Amino acid sequence: MIFVSVGTHEQPFNRLVKAVDDLKKDGVITDEVIIQTGFSTYKPKYCQCSKLIPYQQMIKNVADAKIVITHGGPASFIMPLQVGKTPIVVPRQHQFGEHVNNHQVEFARNVARKMGTIILVEEIANLGEIITNYNQLIAGMRHGMNSNNAKFCEELEKIVGDMMI
Repeated sequence: MIFVSVGTHEQPFNRLVKAVDDLKKDGVITDEVIIQTGFSTYKPKYCQCSKLIPYQQMIKNVADAKIVITHGGPASFIMPLQVGKTPIVVPRQHQFGEHVNNHQVEFARNVARKMGTIILVEEIANLGEIITNYNQLIAGMRHGMNSNNAKFCEELEKIVGDMMI
């Protein structure tokens, strides 16, 4: 299954929703596709969709997905990283009326360059090729995120354990 999330920003992200729907229609995507469409006005014809999805269902969809595709909002691609997925990130762009500026493009570029944990797609025409070659692309990448909370808890357990001896 492929899960797509465009977030809850009030501007439509028709460019991504339509691109994924077209890839499904054309047979480039053969997997089941679930799209969280947010305020997009394009209604998918070949993919399952919901305007908004409760957070617990989002987590389940991400966990169950073979591929996760998100917009460039940090929360939307950090959550897949936290569950060990390498998301394909298609940032909303100001030139298409998808956001008020290009902060998603700039942020996603920086994460891709510095962290190497996401697949950045700025040109929507490249999305089909990225999906087709996904397994090869992620083979050499870093995956997921390290939790500072988990490290803190481990260290605290050691300290408490040493104190109890």
